[in-house]
Amino acid sequence: MPERPDYAALVAGHTVVVERINSGDSGLPVLTQLLRVAQPALGAAGMAFVEFTPNGGRVIAATGAAEWAIGRPLPLSDPATAFLMQGPRVQRVRADRFTGNLAEELARRGLCWLVAARAEIGGRAVGSLHALHPTSDGEATGESAVIGYLATCIAHMYGDQTGLPVHGDGPVVAALADGLAVVDGDGYVRLWNPAAAQVTGRSTGQALGQPLPFPLPPPGQVLDHRLPDGRWLRITSGELPGPGALRVATFRDVTDQQHRDQERDLFVAVTSHELRTPVTVIKGYANTLTDHWDSLTDADRRKAARVIGQRANELARLVDRLLSSATDFGPGAETPPAALDLVEALRSAVAGLPTELRQRIVLDLPAGLPPALGDRADLATVLTELTTNADKYSPPGSPIGISADADEHTVAFRVVDQGIGIRPEHVERAFERFWQGESGDRRRYPGAGLGLYLVRRIVERRNGWVSLRPGAGGGTVAEVRLPRG
Repeated sequence: MPERPDYAALVAGHTVVVERINSGDSGLPVLTQLLRVAQPALGAAGMAFVEFTPNGGRVIAATGAAEWAIGRPLPLSDPATAFLMQGPRVQRVRADRFTGNLAEELARRGLCWLVAARAEIGGRAVGSLHALHPTSDGEATGESAVIGYLATCIAHMYGDQTGLPVHGDGPVVAALADGLAVVDGDGYVRLWNPAAAQVTGRSTGQALGQPLPFPLPPPGQVLDHRLPDGRWLRITSGELPGPGALRVATFRDVTDQQHRDQERDLFVAVTSHELRTPVTVIKGYANTLTDHWDSLTDADRRKAARVIGQRANELARLVDRLLSSATDFGPGAETPPAALDLVEALRSAVAGLPTELRQRIVLDLPAGLPPALGDRADLATVLTELTTNADKYSPPGSPIGISADADEHTVAFRVVDQGIGIRPEHVERAFERFWQGESGDRRRYPGAGLGLYLVRRIVERRNGWVSLRPGAGGGTVAEVRLPRG
C-alpha cells in the first residue's frame, strides 16, 4: 500500500473527469469515472458512493472490490445508514463497527476498514463516498483529506443537477415547519421567520425589504405555487388589523403531497390506457367470432382464439402488476424464503414464458451452483418481468441471454438483450413506478411502467438487490443478486 495517495495520478485522472464534464458528460458515467480514478491513486481495494433518499440510501456507483454492491439498498432501519448520515463528515472506521447485514457482507469479502465522507449541500447530506481496504494499514497518509475533497466535488455535481441525483425523489429533505411573512401594502416583506428561510432557502437578510418571492392568494383562500427549484408551497393569507394595510402569509412545503396527487392521477391515466388496449382487442375478436362464425375459415377462427388468449394473458399480467404495486402483497409475499436450486428454478420459469418469448431465450446456466435463498414464485415473476422488458426493447427474434454464477456470498443471474440499451442516467430511474423513459419513447414502447418497480420490491423483500447497466456491446444487462442459501 502507498504511504500517501498518488497525487500525480489523482490530478491527472481528475483532469480527465473535469474535461468530460466540460464536454457535456454528467451523472453516473462521470461519478463512476471519478471513483475509478480515485481507487488506484488511494491504494484502495474498492470505492463506492451511496446516494441518500427519503427512504434511506442506495449504492449507485462502485469499483473494484465494492462493485458487487451496485444497486444494494441501505434502508433507514439499517444502523449503517444512520451512521453514515451522522457524526463527523469525514471518518475512518472499522467495518465491524457497523451492525447488521452490511458488516457481515464486508467482513466476508475481507474488507475491514473504510474511509467515508459525506457529500453535503448547505449542510444537507446528499450521499456518502467510501474507500474500502482489506487491512488496518490500508489507508494512505492524507487519504481522509482526499476523500473529503472528492466528496465535495461530488456534492458540486449534485448542486449542478446535471444527471444527479439518479433517483427521482432526490436527496433527503427535512420536514419543515410553516413559514410566516408579513407584507406591507406595497408588497415588501417586513417580517420573515426562521421557518420561512428554511422553506424558501432565502435568508432573513435577503428577504426583508424585498418583494415577496411568491404570489399571495386573496385573503382566506389557498394557493399552491411551484418554486423555481421544483418544490411546491401551499400558501394562505389574511389581513392584519390596523394601519399600513399589512397582510400576513403562512406557507409550507407540500411537495410530497403534490407528488402523491400526481402519482394518483398518473396511476389512473396509465391504468385506464393499458387496460383499454387488450380489452378492446379481446372484444373486437370475440364480436368477430360471434357475428361471422359461419363465414370464417377454420384458420381464421384459430387465429382469433389465439389472439384472444394472448391478450387475456397480457391483461392478467397487467392486473397482477397493478395489484402488487399498489399493496405490500404479491407473489410469495407471505412465504418465508428457502434454499432453492437457482438453475432448476430458472429453467422452470423459462418453461412458463409465452412461446414466442421462450423461443428467443438462450440459457447459459452452469451446473453445481450453490443454492440461493428465495422463493420460486417470486423468481418466476422476476424472470417474467425482466425477459418481457428485454423482449419489448430489443429487435424481434434477437436472442435474450440468461446466465448465472455465484461468489462466496451471493448467487446471481443476468438477463441480457441486444436492444436499444439504457442510458446510464436512467439505470435507477427505471425502477420508479410508472417511469417509462423519455416521453418520445413511450409510444414506441408502450407499457404501464410497473415491471421493474415490481421486480425491485420483490427482490429486496428477499434481502437481495437488482441493478441495470448498459451492455458492453449494446443492449441492457439486468442483474439480480440473492443471498446464498
